[in-house]
Amino acid sequence: MNLFKILISLLLGLVPILAWPIDVLEFNCKRTENGYIEEYDMKITLAAGTQKAKVYLDNRDLDQSDDYGKQVVKSVTLARPNIVIAIEASFEPENLMGVVYPAGTVSTQITLDPVTGKLKKVEKIQGGILGETMGNGTYVSEESCLLSKMPYKTQ
Repeated sequence: MNLFKILISLLLGLVPILAWPIDVLEFNCKRTENGYIEEYDMKITLAAGTQKAKVYLDNRDLDQSDDYGKQVVKSVTLARPNIVIAIEASFEPENLMGVVYPAGTVSTQITLDPVTGKLKKVEKIQGGILGETMGNGTYVSEESCLLSKMPYKTQ
């Protein structure tokens, strides 16, 4: 019963917090798959002025580009109570150990409810090494992400 009271208190406490003007949200996340558990930190900085929204996993910026491809955080939207993140990635053709893989794309939509900690990820894979190894199509997974700090403003 105490756990239930704590949960209700968190629910009532977090909803008004998300209505405040905030710039940064930080979470501790956990992904479980086939008996393997991965824990990571996620930091979301909201768009402000001319600065676009950013997403970091273990302090690694998800906006990346190199000779192998490009990944861009397209948007971060507060659709209360959820946070919705759209990410697009494209990969150049690859030759790994004599196997040639075509160019590919992955479109990801993440929906995170900061109150319950439920993160739902929908990934659409087309071509590339992922399409060849996992198969083209839509993949849905769930993780848990709990606030590690109170949301805050950077200034």
